[in-house]
Amino acid sequence: MSKRLQVILDDDEMKAIAAIAQKRSMTVSGWVRTVLREARSRHPQIAGDRKIQAVRAAIRHTYPTADADQMLVEIESGYQSGSTR
Repeated sequence: MSKRLQVILDDDEMKAIAAIAQKRSMTVSGWVRTVLREARSRHPQIAGDRKIQAVRAAIRHTYPTADADQMLVEIESGYQSGSTR
């Protein structure tokens, strides 16, 4: 379902936006939708505190680790042996 959004702009703002949209061969509404989508993608949907909680929970666990060079050797040996663990 689509929803309508009404935004009140002064004449100078509207002229500037219309000029930008025209330069890009877009309608004003199409340009506004594009810019809003881009802006939304730059803002995380998950609150920062939830991300921090997830990281703190993850570091309470121990995971197998190795030196990066050692891990690459093990990965390559798996490719060469045809192993698919």
